[in-house]
Amino acid sequence: VGRNKRLWGAVRSLESLQPYANPRNGYSVPGKTSNGFIYAKIFGGFEKIRSSICDLVTISRLLNATLVIPEIQESTRSKGISYKFKSFSYLYDEEQFIASLKNDVNIIKSLPEYFKSARRRSEFPTFKPKSSASPNYYVKEILPSLKKAKVVGLIIMDGGCLQPILPPILSEFQRLRCRVAFHALQFRPEIQILGLRMVERLRAWGQPFLAYHPGLVRDTLAYHGCAELFQDVHTELIQYRREQMIKQGIVNDELSVESHIRRENGSCPLMPEEVGLLLRAMGYPSNTIIYVAGSQTFGGQRLLIPLRAIFANVVDRTSLCSKTELSDLVSPETPLPPDVFKMPNPKSEEQLKEEWNRAGPRPRPLPPPPDRPVYQHEKEGWYAWITENDKEPNPSPMDLRMQAHRLLWDALDYIVSVEADAFFPGFHSDGSRWPDFSGLVIGQRLYERASSRTYRPDRKKIAELFNVIRDDMYHPKRNWILSAREHLNRSLSEEGLIRQSLLSKPTSFLSHPIPECSCRISSVEITKPIKGKDGRILFGGEPECPKWMQSARAEKARTNETEPAEDENDVPEQLEPDVISSLTSLIDHDEEWDPND
Repeated sequence: VGRNKRLWGAVRSLESLQPYANPRNGYSVPGKTSNGFIYAKIFGGFEKIRSSICDLVTISRLLNATLVIPEIQESTRSKGISYKFKSFSYLYDEEQFIASLKNDVNIIKSLPEYFKSARRRSEFPTFKPKSSASPNYYVKEILPSLKKAKVVGLIIMDGGCLQPILPPILSEFQRLRCRVAFHALQFRPEIQILGLRMVERLRAWGQPFLAYHPGLVRDTLAYHGCAELFQDVHTELIQYRREQMIKQGIVNDELSVESHIRRENGSCPLMPEEVGLLLRAMGYPSNTIIYVAGSQTFGGQRLLIPLRAIFANVVDRTSLCSKTELSDLVSPETPLPPDVFKMPNPKSEEQLKEEWNRAGPRPRPLPPPPDRPVYQHEKEGWYAWITENDKEPNPSPMDLRMQAHRLLWDALDYIVSVEADAFFPGFHSDGSRWPDFSGLVIGQRLYERASSRTYRPDRKKIAELFNVIRDDMYHPKRNWILSAREHLNRSLSEEGLIRQSLLSKPTSFLSHPIPECSCRISSVEITKPIKGKDGRILFGGEPECPKWMQSARAEKARTNETEPAEDENDVPEQLEPDVISSLTSLIDHDEEWDPND
């Protein structure tokens, strides 16, 4: 099936960028002796875990320490996961992780026996580094303790423990981060096989597919004050979480803020309805396959209804995988005690008579009508507590187990999103101090295939566009459509990369791993480096790729030339008239702004 190059084609201006995270000259292999052992506990979800592990390996190299396989707190045995796994192996392949980094860091599965008992007695110093901790902090504060005690513990809660941007002299440590994230951190085989099987099932439709991550997460929405974009109980839940964040010092702002102003500033996620309208404005036909990633979408499936109305083929992991496949991924788990809702015990006739006698002198008012029965679905919902209590209850055993399961679902979605023909983030580069799912996907796609079609929309610009048509969003004028297309096409190329480097890299290096982890093919014109106000290179400045990479790419180019060319007559068929007519009947496809023009 032919592809519409305007919708699915590679961005030619970025084709010269190639992945190259290998060490440069003078990189030594770790010796047999080290300064001691580092063990760590990692708190948080999928994004924080992945980013934290990369930082841990980098710190171990910096301190010449032996790293103990870190403990992922979301998947410890106390969360009720299968007995077949330890915390790290629940998500990642331990053997691959150790073998892949043997030339970078010494890694062991557990502390030596003579240190384990001392750790249980809390005899070793423990640190809680911030995500903005500098290399200088580790050398001055932690290295002396490591040399003295031979073991130190780290507790990582912010999604990282080392500042994202390092000085140029430490570029090797940035490349080490890339080798960890994009080569060493492989999911365990069962996850990898099922994820690739999902990609094959999407490809079996005979057309390219787009992955979309809504980014609607309760913590993120609370951090940015986006409660008023929702309704009913969801608004209360976001506000409750925001109040907690203020008490914890995470948010230094008022509890009640104007969410619509935050949205216009680009601080809130794009809603699925808005993403659907943008994709339709781009020219994607109604039969486009859209894979919705993310283990949870705050607000529920009802938020996806407008997107499903615009595009018929909206799928997720539950529609691509059977229940058996997903349960096999989880593996056997110990059954939890049933948490069955029980109605309050009815009062006996004697109790009713006693209450009547205690009711006071006659004449008495008529007794109140009986209470409305409390239905089961009103008590079993995950949000039922907010109707009765001011404090959120502690997670139940089932809640803890579901948190561990969400790591697996995020891993599957990550595989599909990285392999997708196009990727559209609902929320990224948010300016908070946490890494985000879309940022990690964008970073890996940039590293592996920089020319892949990865949208990096400016949410502030998108909000301005939608403010123009807010009264009639489904019938925009021709100029609006062309403006939306131009912005999204520019976000695919250098302009989008420069903005990503400015906004996302200071929060998460893995979201923008260039120029440290890439090189350029010399046959293409070398791009002049573009620097920011602080002197940091935002785009360009990559070294020339080694000869073996250039010869391999030339061979691949010759192979592509022998393949049958795309039928250009298929292009208009992608832009179905029935889809475009609902937007405007005046569009001339030849006037579209294209990043390759």
